[in-house]
Amino acid sequence: MTELSDRQIEIIEATGKILTASGISGLTIKNLANEMKFSESAIYRHFKSKEEIIIAMLNYLVENIDKRLESVTRSNETPEEKLNTLFRNQLDFFNTNKHFVVVVFSDGLLDESTRIKETIHKLLGVKIKHLMPIIIEGQQKGMFTNAIAAEELMQIFIGSFQLQMFKWRLANFEYDIQRNGNNMVQSVLTVIKSK
Repeated sequence: MTELSDRQIEIIEATGKILTASGISGLTIKNLANEMKFSESAIYRHFKSKEEIIIAMLNYLVENIDKRLESVTRSNETPEEKLNTLFRNQLDFFNTNKHFVVVVFSDGLLDESTRIKETIHKLLGVKIKHLMPIIIEGQQKGMFTNAIAAEELMQIFIGSFQLQMFKWRLANFEYDIQRNGNNMVQSVLTVIKSK
């Protein structure tokens, strides 16, 4: 795991606050320095640029998700239980770390740089890495339909989850994401279960 100093984590959290309040356009080193009551040069001692801060934030998220979901995929639960646990874990994490939802769903973020785009792609890869084996196991055990390819089922889950996160972000986090997210998971499971 990439080791971030306590100060770098503080900078990432302040970045999340700014992104939540002002979006990507409001994230400047000057605004970040004001938020933290630092000089701009103090920010630059920890990160070379705004891009570096966003990439550190996304890499931190990638490593965090990978570590948390590893224990879910290795558990002895049934594939359906694993999916419930995996998504509940994600919903709990994002409910207490909303700034990560903001950074992933910030307007214009993908246009900021190729490196940011690559890091977001890495984030998607980690989700696929943990979701695919569970879906394949469910199909092999006859719990999930084989009428739809595992990759398509995985896309249904990821797409539904991302849509739920995006809607929550647009609603300024004003509804119960755990209840809505769990309802979404149950709906998708109803669709994919073998009859």
